Amino acid sequence: MANPEQPKDKARAERFKEYYPPYNQREALLESNRCLYCYDAPCIVACPTHIDIPTFIKKISTNNLKGSAKTILEANLLGATCSRVCPVEELCEGACVLKADEKPITIGRLQRHAMDYAAERKIKFFEKGKPNGHRVAIIGAGPAGLSCAGELAKQGFEVVCFEKKPLSGGLDTYGIVVFREPVEISLAEAAMIEDLGVEIRNNAEVGTDVTVSKLVDEYDAVVIAVGLSQVLPLAISGCELPGVYDGLKFIEQTKTTKLDQIECGQRVCIIGAGNTAIDCATIARRLGAPEVTIVYRRSRQEIPAYEFEYEFALKEGVNFRFLAQPTAIVGNKKVEALRCSQVELGGKDATGRAKPQIIKDAEFDIACDTVITAIGQAKHESLLNDLKALGVKLKNGYIEVDAKTHRSSHPKIFAGGDCIRHAGAALTVMAVEDGKIVAQAIMSQLIGPNKNGKH
Repeated sequence: MANPEQPKDKARAERFKEYYPPYNQREALLESNRCLYCYDAPCIVACPTHIDIPTFIKKISTNNLKGSAKTILEANLLGATCSRVCPVEELCEGACVLKADEKPITIGRLQRHAMDYAAERKIKFFEKGKPNGHRVAIIGAGPAGLSCAGELAKQGFEVVCFEKKPLSGGLDTYGIVVFREPVEISLAEAAMIEDLGVEIRNNAEVGTDVTVSKLVDEYDAVVIAVGLSQVLPLAISGCELPGVYDGLKFIEQTKTTKLDQIECGQRVCIIGAGNTAIDCATIARRLGAPEVTIVYRRSRQEIPAYEFEYEFALKEGVNFRFLAQPTAIVGNKKVEALRCSQVELGGKDATGRAKPQIIKDAEFDIACDTVITAIGQAKHESLLNDLKALGVKLKNGYIEVDAKTHRSSHPKIFAGGDCIRHAGAALTVMAVEDGKIVAQAIMSQLIGPNKNGKH
């Protein structure tokens, strides 16, 4: 395993400790006993990986935490990560029948309680399957790739993951703010997948170190499980000034660098209002910036971030400036202000959202010494070009796949994760389910249906 030791940092552990503390045994028992164990439970339907939520909660209520963890992992190999990063308010907890009259069951925290129990005791639930003679290459060791790799390994496939980063886990490791998920959690999940016999080759970039066509020739199936790339570049002047940062790289520093080595000013502007922007803003506040402002060119009603994320940012002391279109980053050898134009919303654009229109002579500056961009992520163009050369169909820069099998237009190439999500939310839990779907499809294609009783 090529995952190096993480830097020890007491300041980070304290300032970025997990937002929700873990349940103790008594708290978990009390909360689990609130569950009604619904027939046709809506929480299961709302979970993209369809964890049997009432069953794992029932097992917690009877103090069978090992059995609870197994129930979770049978449906979701990245259950520890998902217990922390899933937008449960929008998914399982949002569907809980108790939500209407009181408060929903805290499903995410109960799931974390069971997963932490298993992790602390290093309980091993699955074994590598008997070799079946088939080899699968997976490009990307993020949630979709790891989920797919683990499911295939359990059925005896030889699996190799090619990961360009030095650490495995994808955005779970690099892109999720540490007070939601410590880096150790995602790395432990990657280690669990490796323990099933999966080989993860870190620092191996497909397109540079190995080509897709070579993988297609050498393996029985190839899975594209890459996330998206760095934040999209801003098309305004001043981006070259010191003090301008890519939002994803800014978040990454909090997980791989000691806090005293992270550069963050006193007056910070975040461009964008999605979940990444919220994370960047809350990080800046916790690093000590007294003035943090999210600048967004649409109104409060159009922000991409979830409502609970918006409320969380307000509680952290983050300011919001709506209907402001950044036009330049101003400064003499360093960032001094973000220049914006006031806008009003007009008709809908190609995405269906209200289109900002600049108001003439309504320009203003927001004084700042740091600008962080979080306006969406770029695609892996070189990889996409390689796929096109192999006949793989794309849609708006995303890989087009069959809805049921996630197989691309090439018979040996499958895909899952952010690289196929040309519309809608892109969540870790959805990537995990993509990995499961791809694994089942590969099993059916290479060893036939019903070989493992699950497809």
